[in-house]
Amino acid sequence: MKSSLLTKRLTLTVVVTLMTWSGGTAYADGPTGDTTGHKPSSPTGGANGQDVYASAGYSHIQVRQVSGPTGGKRGALASVDVNWKPPACWYEPVFTGQELKDFVDKTNGAGDVGIHQSWFGKGLWTDHYRDGKPEANFDDTWSQAPGYKDYNIGKKGYFWRSVAPDDQDPASWDCGRIMFWQDAGVVPKVPHAPTPKMLADYAYNQIKVPDTEIELKPTAKSTVNVPTWVWQNKGRFQEIKVRAELPRTDLWAETTAKPVALHLDPGTEDATTLPASGDCAINDDGSVGTPWAEGDGDKTPPCGITYLRTTDGTPYHLKASITWQISWKGTGDSRGNLPDGTFETTQDMNVQEIQSVNR
Repeated sequence: MKSSLLTKRLTLTVVVTLMTWSGGTAYADGPTGDTTGHKPSSPTGGANGQDVYASAGYSHIQVRQVSGPTGGKRGALASVDVNWKPPACWYEPVFTGQELKDFVDKTNGAGDVGIHQSWFGKGLWTDHYRDGKPEANFDDTWSQAPGYKDYNIGKKGYFWRSVAPDDQDPASWDCGRIMFWQDAGVVPKVPHAPTPKMLADYAYNQIKVPDTEIELKPTAKSTVNVPTWVWQNKGRFQEIKVRAELPRTDLWAETTAKPVALHLDPGTEDATTLPASGDCAINDDGSVGTPWAEGDGDKTPPCGITYLRTTDGTPYHLKASITWQISWKGTGDSRGNLPDGTFETTQDMNVQEIQSVNR
């Protein structure tokens, strides 16, 4: 069904792409691999300048880290649920009526009215948003979008437009309405309108966690049948909270990542982990395991690895990954859980054949 709908889009794209209305040209994008004319690369920019308002690839969602470590080497989480992914597209407010008029006058009509549709030519914008001419939405049914009078200047509300961080994602085609009006204080009741849960998903994708650095003893080489202690000092792994807010709405969400376990993968079947599961708990102070100290040579570490075979010149690849438990809360006391996330690092481990060492 989806492929047939895309075929219909492609057929109509040829018409849309080549048609010129009122001194302007509408460009329609197509899925990767089609033979239609694609819209020219529309300008994209940062938070300053008019390019922000021309591009449907830029979101106005504001993200900030509320708590947790910010320094040092950090990276993005990978969800343990392979089917989870951040939102591919959504709608958000972009212009008041006066702001849209100012944008059209300033750019002479050059920008996106949707993720896969751009209008270049002032007449296209004035026909629909000033003079009331209906237009077609770029959706599966090519539904009709009613026109507006004088950009709705004087009314309280905003023109909403679709947004997609990656317009090559096939799921971005699900947001096919061209820019439309919504009265102030109301979130439009359309598929893919923003929700606190959507903002929580968006914030999840913005979380940066510390590199999974671990301390080892011995540090240079492990020894066959002698436990290698693994630990991390307190404060390294702390709860991280990221807040996402959508301006001009009351929508917000805070997504929290809580470290719950360090998992060790020795890089070989010829090894045992301590504990046997390979999962070392995160202590309340953000530390992992217990640091090695003089005199601990005959003790069993609470977190560690015992290698049973030498590396013979080719090191094992020890993988250490932190599991982060993800939860969120948002507008209207909404809340829930998201799939756990992981962050993994790998380091080489050499193992020598010495049965007795001075530790």
